[in-house]
Amino acid sequence: MYELLKSLSNIVGPSGFEQDVQRFILREVKDYVDEYHVDAVGNLLVKINGNDASFPSLVIAAHTDEIGFIVKKIEDNGLIRFEKLGGFDDRILLSLPVLIKANRGIVHGVIGTLSVHYVKWDDPNRVANHRELYIDVGARSKEDVIEMGIRVGQPISYGTECKQIGNNRVVGKALDDRAGCAVLIHFLQNLRESGAKHGDIYGAFTVQEEVGLRGASVVSAAVEPDYALVLDTTPTSDTNDVLMTGTRVLGAGPCIKIVDKSFIAHPLVTQHLKKIAENGHIPHQLEVFMGIGTDAGAIHMTHKGVSAGVISIPSRYTHTPIEVVDLEDMENSYKLLYEFVVTLNELKGKTFLDS
Repeated sequence: MYELLKSLSNIVGPSGFEQDVQRFILREVKDYVDEYHVDAVGNLLVKINGNDASFPSLVIAAHTDEIGFIVKKIEDNGLIRFEKLGGFDDRILLSLPVLIKANRGIVHGVIGTLSVHYVKWDDPNRVANHRELYIDVGARSKEDVIEMGIRVGQPISYGTECKQIGNNRVVGKALDDRAGCAVLIHFLQNLRESGAKHGDIYGAFTVQEEVGLRGASVVSAAVEPDYALVLDTTPTSDTNDVLMTGTRVLGAGPCIKIVDKSFIAHPLVTQHLKKIAENGHIPHQLEVFMGIGTDAGAIHMTHKGVSAGVISIPSRYTHTPIEVVDLEDMENSYKLLYEFVVTLNELKGKTFLDS
């Protein structure tokens, strides 16, 4: 799954500009599904028809967007001002490499910073707001920038490349949530070949999750599923930083979400995920973390309401250019997803009161 994840991670696709990601995903899955279309907001929706009427229908969602930036202004001296798309810690922005998706292709740049030689005249404890910062693409003038094909309104992503490190781990940008996309693509490519019984399966590759779960808010109305399962990442709590509690550990298996700031998981779904993980000896963790939201927060409240849950892939350094995931966690996330799908008939006809 590493090569798939690497290809996904290296695509520039901040919120609202996910076209290249969606094109890549469609090429990967279109030969394995019965239907596909892109909706009005940009979500890629695919369907594999069910082969057993005793199974409920299920939508499986993963968001395709990444946090990023957008060109706001081109200064006369060729430096570029930018706005943020999604949630950032401004403390990490100085001196980062970036990629601008310009009219003539990708343009490399860096977010400028003061030389250390100026620090004695500065306040080293002050965190510069992103609106004070700028991107340097090596231009001498505004005309140079325009000649490069750069215009106001173009998307920008972190400029780091995805690579494998250490013992079966991966570092790169946008692993939130290209890791979830990779698991879902892998699942769609292999479901038919497995010969498993299942209901109607919808894959939803959503847009604009990082700016308010916007794409996911229209998914349920489009497909009217009985159940929903979201694949996303979650920040780990396993380093020695002072805020860490050791409750979500890289390499210890997928997290079964209980609650986050956007969503309280449906107990039927949570209980079933825990049951199949235990029965199948799939390493797993329970997630109670109020610092994030996921597409499940939008999906479960739309249309008539949907019984929903989340499988979270542990990730270190989330929303930075150096996110780290464990490939074994991804494989175990895939196993948990697969077992959930092929045993979903056990939840047919059950309600909240049966949990």
